[in-house]
Amino acid sequence: MSTLNKQVWISQIMENFYPEASFLNYAKDMTEHVENDKINLADCGFDPDVLINNTTYPIPIVQRADMPLSIELDLYETENTLVRSPEAVELAYNKLESVIYGHRMTLRAKSGQKAAHAFAPNSDTENTPILVTTGDNNGDGFKRLIPEDILKLKKKYDLLDVPYDNRYLVLDPNHVEDLILYDLKAFKDITDFKNGQPTRFAGFNILQYTKTAKYNLLAKTKLPWGAVSDANTTYGSFSFSSEEVMKADGSVKMFERIDDPELRATVVGFDKRFIALPIRNKAIGAIIAGKI
Repeated sequence: MSTLNKQVWISQIMENFYPEASFLNYAKDMTEHVENDKINLADCGFDPDVLINNTTYPIPIVQRADMPLSIELDLYETENTLVRSPEAVELAYNKLESVIYGHRMTLRAKSGQKAAHAFAPNSDTENTPILVTTGDNNGDGFKRLIPEDILKLKKKYDLLDVPYDNRYLVLDPNHVEDLILYDLKAFKDITDFKNGQPTRFAGFNILQYTKTAKYNLLAKTKLPWGAVSDANTTYGSFSFSSEEVMKADGSVKMFERIDDPELRATVVGFDKRFIALPIRNKAIGAIIAGKI
């Protein structure tokens, strides 16, 4: 056996890569714009004004100065796996799935964590509101999330004229608990993903994710990716408009060493290119946990 059928293994890696309940399903998919693992976009200079009952002609012509952007997709690499009898694995779905499973789950988890961090706003601005919870002590020294906090975020999105159908709120597990404890009957169903669609509350489609970005509570700023927490660190839920965030998949590569003489087995590993980002840093928000 000189080589493995890489296409079979790679297609298995990508199978169900975005689970039904993943917030990434609701980001704009810009994979078609990826070339050589880079995505080429344009940073729009401004939106045009709208004239009402205009009586002055000709209508002014204003040139829009778009700034070209070329973004390289992040590279995700799995650790290698030792595979006995790869020919038998390749021909049997269950065996192949058992080998691929760990690689897919690791790539999926890291991609989701990086995307959740990217979609969370960096700081509190008019276009990227960051609110602080105002509920009672949750027992760990943090203020619980209450419905009034979500309604305040709704108002921020209303002022930005974000279409209702495009609004998503991704709850941190602590905030899911807060809402259920606030009203078990009302929020148990709201925080369940049913019939392939998120449930709505206060104008938001409600989703959940376990690895949301961390914030400095005093400054209301997002901690950098991989930063170490300190006494001022808090957790939060994040929100976005589906028209204002994007994802893009790039190449998936498989590496193999066939019939290694020392290991008496075949070694396989995978690389995957992926990126997820806000498009204009607009209509993304967060509700972070206040401290008692």
